[in-house]
This record gives sequence, structure tokens and C-alpha cells, in this order.
Amino acid sequence: MQAKDLSVLLMVVLIVAMLIIPLPSWLLSVLIMINISLALLVLLTSMNMKEPLQFSIFPSLLLLLTLFRLGLNVSTTRSILSKGEAGGVVETFGTFVVGGNVVVGFVVFLILIIIQFVVITKGAERVSEVAARFTLDAMPGKQMSIDADLNAGMISEQEARQRREKIAREADFYGAMDGASKFVKGDAIAGMVIVVINMLFGMVIGVVQQGLDISEAAQRYTLLTVGDGIVSQIPALLISTATGIVVTRAASDSNLGGDIMKQLFAFPKMLYVTAGTIFLLGLFTPINDVLTIPIAGLLALGGYRFTAEAARQEAAPSQEETEEAEMDELKSPESVIQLLNVDPIEFEFGYALIPLADANQGGDLLDRIVMIRRQLALELGLVIPVVRIRDNIQLQPNEYRLKIKGNEVARGELLLDHYLAMSPGIEDDSIEGIDTVEPAFGLPAKWISEDMKDRAEMLGYTVVDPPSVVSTHITEVLKAHAHELLGRQETKQLVDHLKESYPVLVEEVTPNPLSIGEIQKVLAKLLKEKVSIRNLPLIFETLADFARMTTDTDILTEYVRQALARQITNQYVIPGEPLKVVTLSGKVEKTIADAVQQTEHGNYLSLDPALSQSIIEAIAAQLEQHPFASQTPILLCSPAVRMYVRQLTERHFPNLPILSYNELEANVEVQSVGMVDIE
Repeated sequence: MQAKDLSVLLMVVLIVAMLIIPLPSWLLSVLIMINISLALLVLLTSMNMKEPLQFSIFPSLLLLLTLFRLGLNVSTTRSILSKGEAGGVVETFGTFVVGGNVVVGFVVFLILIIIQFVVITKGAERVSEVAARFTLDAMPGKQMSIDADLNAGMISEQEARQRREKIAREADFYGAMDGASKFVKGDAIAGMVIVVINMLFGMVIGVVQQGLDISEAAQRYTLLTVGDGIVSQIPALLISTATGIVVTRAASDSNLGGDIMKQLFAFPKMLYVTAGTIFLLGLFTPINDVLTIPIAGLLALGGYRFTAEAARQEAAPSQEETEEAEMDELKSPESVIQLLNVDPIEFEFGYALIPLADANQGGDLLDRIVMIRRQLALELGLVIPVVRIRDNIQLQPNEYRLKIKGNEVARGELLLDHYLAMSPGIEDDSIEGIDTVEPAFGLPAKWISEDMKDRAEMLGYTVVDPPSVVSTHITEVLKAHAHELLGRQETKQLVDHLKESYPVLVEEVTPNPLSIGEIQKVLAKLLKEKVSIRNLPLIFETLADFARMTTDTDILTEYVRQALARQITNQYVIPGEPLKVVTLSGKVEKTIADAVQQTEHGNYLSLDPALSQSIIEAIAAQLEQHPFASQTPILLCSPAVRMYVRQLTERHFPNLPILSYNELEANVEVQSVGMVDIE
């Protein structure tokens, strides 16, 4: 345990000891000076902080200092009543500070109590209560503001996380301060009670037990009691003041002293007005001119100095105009360097679709994008970058488009005052609307008015509102292009996250035998075929097993797919139904296997164009002959040729799942509904 931690623990033990064990007078004097020093240190620290969270330990520290002060009160009370003394410090405050006058000392003590209890403590308590309430009430709005800035690309994930943590800490801090301020109030009440007890019982003990007359007992014990009260209330007053400063302190770039000097003298000409007022007071009232004229002169001199300083600061930029212009050009948002940045994902829309993203007009697109990013993180295991949302006057009013890394990948059109109705298969002529195509899946649909909505739903149409249409479109586009969003930097973040839980596993895979770039290629190939990479531990287990045999990312991807057989099976199998597949004939598989060319840079498929076209047409014929209504059509082949069949078909059938026998669980019922063959 470190010495700093041990010192705090010893302080708590000392507080307990003060409550139980009588302490010698010299030790009481030492502890009283330590109490005053700590109170002064807390006050100065609270004045020099820039924001309350820089002194986040203050509520707990306030409790400890209050207990320490009350423990001192108990010890001094015990010493006063039992010995008739409480150390040199208490006696000094009772005689020297108040001049040995009991009445003066008692009045000073009452004034300190009134200042602390009525003014500072009560005000700090009220401010703490209001600050805690407003901080808690403002939390949802602040969280939404952070999400909006994050989705708009104004801040990064790390900045958003830091701001959320700061909001949570502020709520905890002001809630704690609301409770801690009650300690200060209770301490003031306890101080008054202890003084009354010391005075009454001190005189009783002096008269009954020590044989003193009433006046002598009153003089002695009252001075000691007042001295003890003052020596206790001065640090209590400092702590109360520090409490008020902490709870009333707003975030700033400077400390309290700097802010006061900067803001109080922000208008130097007001010092001339103040100086003139003080001078006139001395001129037209009985107040001595010797007092008013020097003060007025100092105020006028201060106004002159501050005015000259402000003028110098305004003139300073002109002397360095060239350097400032160069720096401003580098820092300007219009800097050429800034124009080189490409946003990972951009969503642009015409001016008629602004209500879709404007929260003031009821738009919830930002919230929907937050949910899309969370959904894709769960489904794909990939953290989708923030989506930059902006309007674009170059688009048609009702048009929108989605860009990935600066290139358009999708476009659509919305009618905000209509609903999109998709037919269940049989068109009904009574449903009138504007013919269109559902953007996410390319299905025929109609834009219908709100009056037609209920009737369309009764006839079995799927009716969707415009925000749902665009959010579904964005989701499907991001799924289809997820592999493009996974770069080396994003892969490094995934690896670092995995390393926190599986450090040994990560060290066995990277940087040797696989680099981050090679891992990224494997993960991107999985995402390209819509295989989730969320189970990173299993993927890395497989890479650790096979990466020392080969670093060919295509072959490693096949091994990983086979390891993910249960996941892939669950992705395509409908419970209670057989898995309907189209298979490749032995002749087709042999043709493809014979066309594989092996090189030192990897294997690739070199198939005759005519044969390639024949195989593509045969696959298309089987898919058209067996339209699968309830499940995605699947092409099943042997493990040896699966990746080459994928290479052959991905341009013509990008959404066609191609599985190997090793990627299906043994208990899955497979039903072959067709075979791809060529003559």
C-alpha cells in the first residue's frame, strides 16, 4: 500500500481515536493547526480548479473533514470540562484574538455562526439541490445531442464516449454534493450546541467540583469555550465557502482568480465612472477627502492601465498579420488538406426530405441510424463508421443517395406525405397510387396516400412509412458493402478489442504468422458473403490452427467458413423445413477443378469463356425453374471447388449463397431440387 493511501487511512483511525481516547493538550494544538491548514488548502484548490469535476472527490473529502472537525470538538470539549484547558491554540484564540473579552468573543462567534449557517451553508445547499436536479433533467437531452453529433460526423466514437462519461460523472458529482452539503449544515448546528454545552457545564464543573466562584468560572470556561468555538468555526467557514465555490463554479478556461480579473474588469471605462463617484462622495459629503481622493485616483489609474492593455491587444494582431494569415489558412475548414478527407459513409438528400432528419420537425433519422449501427454490430460483428448526413441542393427535392468512400452505391426517392405499399402477389385495382420500386429489395410497389393505407392493409399489402423505407434501404446497402468498410485500421481496432479478453490467442496469430492486412482480407471475404465475423475468438482459433500451414487468405477463409458451420447453417436453415439446394454435377465440378491454376501468388480459376457462360446459364436456368418462396436459393458444391464457384458466379449472382458440404451441420436435412449440368 502506498504512503498516500496509508495517510488517509491513518487520518480515519485518528478520528475514531479522538472520539474515544483523551488526547494531550499539545497534540490537540497540532491537530487544530492541521485542521485550519486543510481547510485553507481546500478553499484555495476550489478557487484554482477550472470545472467542478477537477475536484470530484470533494463530497467525500467534505465528509471526512467534517468528521475530523467534530472529533476535534469532542476532544477539546473533554479537555475543557475535565482539565480546564484545551491547548495553547484554543487559549490564544480565547484571549488574544478577542482581547480576553468574553462578550466580544461570544459576539464574534455568533457572527461566524450566522454567516456560515444562514448565508453560505444555506445558499450552497440550495445551489447543490438545484444543480443536481437540473443536471439529472438535462441528461437525456445531452445524450441525444451527443448521438446527433456522432451521427453527423462532428465527433469521433472516442470523443462521444468521453462526453458520455463526463455527463455521468457530472450527475454523480452534483448528486453527491447535494447530500454532502447537509453535512456542512449539520456541522454548523453541532458547533452551536457544543458551545452552549461547554459554557453551561463548564461553569457547573468550575463552581461545584473546583470550588471557583461564579464570575471566575464564567470568565475561564467562557473564554475557553469561545476560543474553541472560533478555532473550530474558522476552518468550518472556509470549507463552507469552498463548498459554495465548487457548486457555483461553471466550466472555464481559467481559475476563479483569472476569471474574476478578466470579467470584472472587462469594461475598463466603468472604473472611471466608479472613480468619479467616489471623488464626488468626498467632495459633497463629510467623508474625509484624504480617504476618497487616493481611492478615486487608484481606480482611475486602473482604468487607464486596463484601457491601454486592451488597445495593445487589439493592435497586436496587425503587427503579425502575415503569420496569422498563414496559420488561419492552415487551420481553416476550407484548407486544401481538409478537402482530401473522404467520409466512409455519406447520406445526402434533397431539400424536401429535410424533415426526415430534422428533430424539430419530428424527424428521427439520426436515431434510426444509431439503431442501424447497433443492429449491424450485432449481426455482422462490425462497427459501422459514423454516417455523415447532409442535404444536397443538386439532388431532386425528394431524392436521396448513399455514398461509401465518396462513391455512390445507392439512390432512391421518397414521398414524405405517402406510404409505400407492396403487393402480396395479387394486384388489386382498387389500390391507387404512384408506381415505384421498393429500393432495398427491388420489389414493385406503389406510393399511396394516407386515406388508402387502411384499405391496402386489409387487402394484405405491406404498408411502410417513408422513414422505415429509407432506414431499411440504408441497412441493406451497408450489409452488402460491409466488406468495403472494413479496412486495416478497423481490423486493428477489432483485434485490440479481442486482445483484452484473449491475449494469448491474438499473439499466436498476429503479427506472426499473419499481418493485420492478411487478417483484414479474411474478414472482408467473410463479410462479402454475408457471414458474420462477430465470433472473432473462433475465427482466430481457426487462423491459429492453419496459418502456419498456409498464408493464402482464400484458403484460410475456407477453413474459417468450415469452422463456422453451425453459424452458417443457422443462417440459412428454417426450423422444421428441409434445406432446399441446387447442386453441381460431377462433370461441372471436375471442369472447374481442372481449370484451377496454381501459382506462387495463389490459385485462380482459368476457365474457357464458353464453358463459363454455359455454367452461368445452367445455374440461371435452375434458379428460375425453382423459385424458392420461403428461403434464399442456395448452391451446394464440394469444399474443393466452393471458392472457385464463388469467383465464377459473384459478378452474375452477387446475392447467391454458395455453400460446401462441410459448411452444413450433419443433422441438417438437405433437399436437392435441381442440378447444374452442361453438355
